Amino acid sequence: METKFASSLAEIETRAEALGFDMNSGMQVGQLLASLAASKPGGRFLELGTGCGLGVAWLLSGMDAQSHLVSMDTDEGPQGIARDVLGADTRVTFMLEDGGAVLERTDAESYDLIFADAWPGKFSHLDEALAALKPGGVYVVDDLLPQPNWPDGHQANVDAYLDDLRGRGGFAFTQMDWATGVVMMVKRSL
Repeated sequence: METKFASSLAEIETRAEALGFDMNSGMQVGQLLASLAASKPGGRFLELGTGCGLGVAWLLSGMDAQSHLVSMDTDEGPQGIARDVLGADTRVTFMLEDGGAVLERTDAESYDLIFADAWPGKFSHLDEALAALKPGGVYVVDDLLPQPNWPDGHQANVDAYLDDLRGRGGFAFTQMDWATGVVMMVKRSL
């Protein structure tokens, strides 16, 4: 998939490597995010875990001019790269704040897509993240296949999380064992 953000992606990857940041979203997940964003014209998007901004760049590449993305992280260093490279785009708002705290005060049915790429919204505050989706909204997570940067014992967290997701009603659940391991859930209209 071609993206008008190709130079931004390259700059982010170069700067992330120089920073020693090894948790970037890969190209396959990025292409999926761009396509999902394109499917939600005028959409409201939330990214939990900006990192250095590769997910932001992919989401922006799929978004139309009326869409808006909020991306948050607690680490100013990596997020600073995203702000520098992508911050001039008025369709994105960066927040340096804990995603769990934001989810706790987020109204139900606020977002068309949530990309949970951090602990909050995935391993904590999952109920709040799923409640924040509009009917037809898409919840996307990656990094569910073993990764070299996982701490000891993390597989048990992933297994419990996946069991929880599979058991939830009101969602169409899809697990994809490609890239870093992706789950997508779509909130059903009641």
